[in-house]
Amino acid sequence: MTPVLEMRGVTQAYALQRRSLLGPRPQLTILDSVDFSVKPGQAVGLVGESGAGKTTMTRIMTGLELPQTGKVLFDGRDVWDGDKGHRAAFRRAVQIVMQNPRSSLDPRMRVGVSLLEPLRSLGIAGDHAARVQEVIDQVGLTRAALERFPHEFSGGQLQRIAIARALMPGPRVLVADEPVSALDVSIQAQVLNLLKDLIAELGLSLVLIAHDLSVVAYSTSHVSVIAGGRIVERGAPLDLFSDPQTEETRALVAAILTVEGGLSGQALD
Repeated sequence: MTPVLEMRGVTQAYALQRRSLLGPRPQLTILDSVDFSVKPGQAVGLVGESGAGKTTMTRIMTGLELPQTGKVLFDGRDVWDGDKGHRAAFRRAVQIVMQNPRSSLDPRMRVGVSLLEPLRSLGIAGDHAARVQEVIDQVGLTRAALERFPHEFSGGQLQRIAIARALMPGPRVLVADEPVSALDVSIQAQVLNLLKDLIAELGLSLVLIAHDLSVVAYSTSHVSVIAGGRIVERGAPLDLFSDPQTEETRALVAAILTVEGGLSGQALD
């Protein structure tokens, strides 16, 4: 099956300040020959510590940044080497859910207006009001939410609104960048369950990006581990938990918090 979204041999580096007036500008390599893909209807995870390259991968995957070398493929065709029609279809089909909904929603806009923005910016025709009502129902909020402002909602409700906005253009792929890291632990499972239900009901593909292996293991069937700008290990979540093959994966597994020590009083030793 052809991946719906694929990064093939992607390298990204940024120029740093010169160390001398006439000297060359050194390069900082963030991604180094990265291969990554998601198939139709598949939920895949990308996990790595802070600074591993996850955010840069997200920007390239969603078309916000052009890779220095390598290709980004949508339905098997290069996004940046294709025609404008294919690129427009890519921008509509691949939508992102940001980490912090409070910073990704305009505080001056009512929720209903914010949800309309993707349709307007992408030039999507149709009954916009009906689409807004359909999507707000899908994320489990009442239609009264459309008349309220972002500051009137809790963090979990705001993330539902952010997911609703990503769903507005009718995407085929959702890229969720740390979607629960800014939420209370009690709310994280609700948002992850919502994403899982939407993927199943709407037939979407999901790329879930996080620094916590347990988060991606809960929601995805295949996980890639990134460290130092390279994919160092891939596999099913259970395999990565039970038999990690690299030092980077072992460190992520060891960082997962458990309650056994605290319940036995060992945390106080």
